[in-house]
Amino acid sequence: MSKQILKLIVIAGLLLLPAEAFCQQRYRVAACDWMMLKRQKLGEFQLAHDIGADGIEMDMGPLGKRVQFDNKLREAHFRQLFRHTADSLGIAVPSMAMSGFFAQSLLGRDNYEDLIADCLQSMQVMGAEVAFLPLGGSGRDWQQKGPAQEELIKRLRRIGQMAAAAGKTIGIRTGLDARQSRRLLKRIKSPGIRIYYNLQDAVDAGLDPCRELRRLGARNIIQIHASLTDSVTLDRDPRIDMHAVKRTLDRMGWSGWLVVERSRDAQDVRNVKKNYSTNVAYLKEIFQ
Repeated sequence: MSKQILKLIVIAGLLLLPAEAFCQQRYRVAACDWMMLKRQKLGEFQLAHDIGADGIEMDMGPLGKRVQFDNKLREAHFRQLFRHTADSLGIAVPSMAMSGFFAQSLLGRDNYEDLIADCLQSMQVMGAEVAFLPLGGSGRDWQQKGPAQEELIKRLRRIGQMAAAAGKTIGIRTGLDARQSRRLLKRIKSPGIRIYYNLQDAVDAGLDPCRELRRLGARNIIQIHASLTDSVTLDRDPRIDMHAVKRTLDRMGWSGWLVVERSRDAQDVRNVKKNYSTNVAYLKEIFQ
């Protein structure tokens, strides 16, 4: 059989495949609504579409001194409106973020279970499988052995139970290195809790993000914030080699969502479309 005939047979076979077969991506790219100044605003879906993203990470709304998140998705009108708009534009919502815990302590909230339940219900509305829970607002005491650490583990174990019962996963940003994060997961012992990895943490700490990813292991990483602290956009940032990150994730067998949080041009930080469209396009060029 000639090479030309073989080539025609292969092409014919591909043409018979369903369209969905060509749409599957190992890596998909999203952006954070709160960092794009669109926290729970209807326009976030059009913005995500305009910058070329596959999805949007929706925030639960501000927390501050409030008892609950300022969450529009508790209202039926907004639930229907947000879901319809996202679907009509073809924008997925892979994750909900509880960014309020960047500043608020999970250890200081007696109603933490209510806050998690609110997030899980919102995830159900928007079809999100993952929630982002940063631990930065909980201080540093819990990072050492002692009462704070024991209480945090107890709470995260309970949160993991709630997430697993709902068929969801809570991704925690620990700020720890990979080995410490793995030890924390072993102590929590919950399939509902995994690491939401942020490349920025390794780079800022002077660690090799590829080595950290390998040490964490694919099973422990639920999602990745693929951006750094604001300086320049990802395509011009010498602090990280995104091609190496992709090779590492490929070899690990990991797949999932890469979410742009920061990496804004510090000289033009409020130019949302320019910053995020540049970052999204760069990640897609490499990962898709």
